[in-house]
Amino acid sequence: MLGAAAAGLGLHLSNRIMYMALKDEKSIFDREVSQKRLILHEYDSLPKEEVWVKSPNGYNIKTIFITPHPSKKYIIFCHGVTENKVNSIKYMNLFLAKGYNAVIFDHRRHGESGGKTTSFGFYEKLDLKAVVDALIKRTGDDVILGIHGESMGAATTLLYAGSVEDRADFYIADCPFSDFREQLAFMIQKDRELLRTSRLAISLADFFIKLRDGYTIQSVSPKAAVLNIVKPVLFIHSKNDGFIPAHMTESLYELKKGAKKLFIAENGDHAQSLVENEEEYSRCVDEFLKENGL
Repeated sequence: MLGAAAAGLGLHLSNRIMYMALKDEKSIFDREVSQKRLILHEYDSLPKEEVWVKSPNGYNIKTIFITPHPSKKYIIFCHGVTENKVNSIKYMNLFLAKGYNAVIFDHRRHGESGGKTTSFGFYEKLDLKAVVDALIKRTGDDVILGIHGESMGAATTLLYAGSVEDRADFYIADCPFSDFREQLAFMIQKDRELLRTSRLAISLADFFIKLRDGYTIQSVSPKAAVLNIVKPVLFIHSKNDGFIPAHMTESLYELKKGAKKLFIAENGDHAQSLVENEEEYSRCVDEFLKENGL
């Protein structure tokens, strides 16, 4: 009986991780339009090309190359879990104004992209490499490249840079978790259903994720990856983030060797640093780019 109960708990939590409920796409679109972060006539007027990038994991990634500038300066944007590429447009607007072209795309299982599960960066980092490769094929090796990620997208960015290839010229990690196991433990502490069995729950989820999706929770660790990143990283987090605590970004900043910068925003909850601190966010980005000759 205990074995059946444990299996049920492991399946339950692994399902919650692998198939985390996604936000309705129309709701995301309507939210961004109503908040004037997506101004349709401005977005529609931008020169762009929608393409399918082949993932090494066997599905297609919906990708949009947005090129209002003649330069070879580009930013690739990685959205957070449950969101899609529309959520990246607010960041895109910031960088378009700074003279960069942009690439937005849907992570696996999100938006229009394929893929059956969410892996919080493990497989997503390889998809990001595929998008980077597609951009280089279009522009040439002399592209000036930044990668910006929000939440899971920030974790993906760091995992890509520290465990796949440090190919970009700079990275911006906005509210990443530092370690997936630690993040799950933090989330379970807020879940009465799982709190009493937190250690067992994570161990069981790890077993079932390895069995069902081919990776371990321990292998999703930005704090391990960040040790290998040579290029400059700007770390951003809201002080009062209730979903991923700010101390996770602070620990990543401390671990990073070489060029780096930290911005802890005074206002906003999770993934709201730009929205609630727009001037300070933009100024910090400018300082970071200038400090690193970008």
